[in-house]
Amino acid sequence: MTAHRIHCPLNGLTPVDPQKDAVRVIIETPKGSRNKFKFDAELGLFRLGSVLPAGAVFPYDFGFVPGTRADDGDPLDVLLLLDVPTFCGCLVLARLIGVIEAEQTEDGETCRNDRLVAIACKAKDYQQIESLKDLDKNLLDEIEYFFVSYNKSRGREFKLLEHRGPGHAQELLREKTVRRRRKKSSASA
Repeated sequence: MTAHRIHCPLNGLTPVDPQKDAVRVIIETPKGSRNKFKFDAELGLFRLGSVLPAGAVFPYDFGFVPGTRADDGDPLDVLLLLDVPTFCGCLVLARLIGVIEAEQTEDGETCRNDRLVAIACKAKDYQQIESLKDLDKNLLDEIEYFFVSYNKSRGREFKLLEHRGPGHAQELLREKTVRRRRKKSSASA
């Protein structure tokens, strides 16, 4: 049986919606889920990646920015603050409020694995938040603890480096945006 390459609209989606001037976030794992889902670009589907230990759940919706590539080879990760959970595969327009810079070590290999933090444009409860500095310190500590313990449960070390604001998050987004080559027309070939 021959494998067929599936056309998936997510594979060609740009990181920013130019009409709304907002970052596109694709939700992989909804808030409150023990299941960690992962987008499989080749199949164009979301698959179950892992299951968190009993009592551990994602504190907020977690996803990625399409059209980007982080140092770990995956799209940039995003923790999305929103009033209620969405669902796996949901496209949410958001604004960046900062980035949690971190290094992840697995099997002796260390790479950067930063986490963008964003607010959904349609969120009601978080509209006053402009930067990570505006978050309650306890909430930020709990988010960081989640990332450290989540990675530890998967046999990885997650070392927190620094918090940065929305300007740095935008800079990281620009830096990690994948520049797609335009296809040459048959006339110019």
